[in-house]
Amino acid sequence: MFDKLKTKWGIKSNFQIILIMVVFSLAGLSITQCRPIVFHIFGITAETPMWIKVVVYLLSVFPMYQAFLLIFGSLLGQFRFFWEKEKKMALWIARKLSGSQPVTES
Repeated sequence: MFDKLKTKWGIKSNFQIILIMVVFSLAGLSITQCRPIVFHIFGITAETPMWIKVVVYLLSVFPMYQAFLLIFGSLLGQFRFFWEKEKKMALWIARKLSGSQPVTES
């Protein structure tokens, strides 16, 4: 399993995979602690319509998660890995929002 991830992610060591997984875990744990605070700031309650919760989540919590990935990635020496993933994701989102199709080589 680790060999497959190393190939897919272009990394060399099993220790680097462990560090990357720890970064994902720390970012996920951190966002679970921040989401209730963000929802409280925006006045989101159990009675708030789901579409409002989704919009607030996507516009605030989702970017915070990406920032946590970069912060924890930096602290654990994996900034380059996460920065490359962030750039790819940003390009993907930009293409989806603009409606343009990716350029393919023939």
